[in-house]
Amino acid sequence: MNERMKNDSPPLSVASRVAFQGARGAFSEEAAIKLLGHDVTLVPCLNFETLFASIDAGSADLILAPLENSLAGSVHRSFDLLLASTLHITAEVVIPIHLNLIGLPGAAFDDVMIVQSHPVALAQCERFFAAHPLIKRIASDDTAGSVAEVMRRNDPTRAAIASTRAAGVYGGHILRERLEDHAENYTRFVLLSPSPHQDERADKLSLVIKLQHQPAALHRALLPFAEREINLLKIETRPVQGSPWQYHFCLDLQASASDRAFVAALAELYMCADDVRLLGCYKSAQIPTEEPPLTQ
Repeated sequence: MNERMKNDSPPLSVASRVAFQGARGAFSEEAAIKLLGHDVTLVPCLNFETLFASIDAGSADLILAPLENSLAGSVHRSFDLLLASTLHITAEVVIPIHLNLIGLPGAAFDDVMIVQSHPVALAQCERFFAAHPLIKRIASDDTAGSVAEVMRRNDPTRAAIASTRAAGVYGGHILRERLEDHAENYTRFVLLSPSPHQDERADKLSLVIKLQHQPAALHRALLPFAEREINLLKIETRPVQGSPWQYHFCLDLQASASDRAFVAALAELYMCADDVRLLGCYKSAQIPTEEPPLTQ
């Protein structure tokens, strides 16, 4: 275990090609720039399937993928593709998500009849849609791409929900600001690599386990961490593909893979779990400090 978690891949190169899901102006692009700076080559991907295939396809060296939103919860498709892959989490970044209603230049809000965006973005704006029940919502592959499509259609009754960046990239007009249900709206992205790389500052790790259907199986799996006061930050269940009613348990823990307490707990976990996979050990991201939100 310790050998696998050694820093056996080089630090991120400024020449790295980093794939993200969405078109230019997507929140994923903003997250990539925040985490990696402007010197990397950003590779937009149409959907999550294309994103997770980009390294094997030779179009990218690394992948930046969203895993969860503080309002809408986990991004399940991204989670499932990560579990189906052999990729490693090497870093994470959290960015604030402010959602705007974006239409054609000169369009009026009262004319809008259709709004499109990524399903996760739509799910973050339930109060807006409840207040405007006649507006039809349409799910699309991404937020920024929705703005591009609105511009292409040139239909003043159609609008998109996306970032201020996307409005600027495609020349859209912001009709309403801050549609998200709560001002404290953040999305967590992870940087994925085909080989492990542990930051010396790493204080968080992710692993996935598979357990037998037995009484107290999950209790026994978590007990080694609880007894050593290792903080469980998150637990997520995802179906095991091809095995009905079997589940992966995805854990985020406040620890480093080099901590003696974690190594001891992991040894006990191996004894009671059918399968254990360490997804990565990395530096935890902080929630960014922002200016107060604008009044809608």
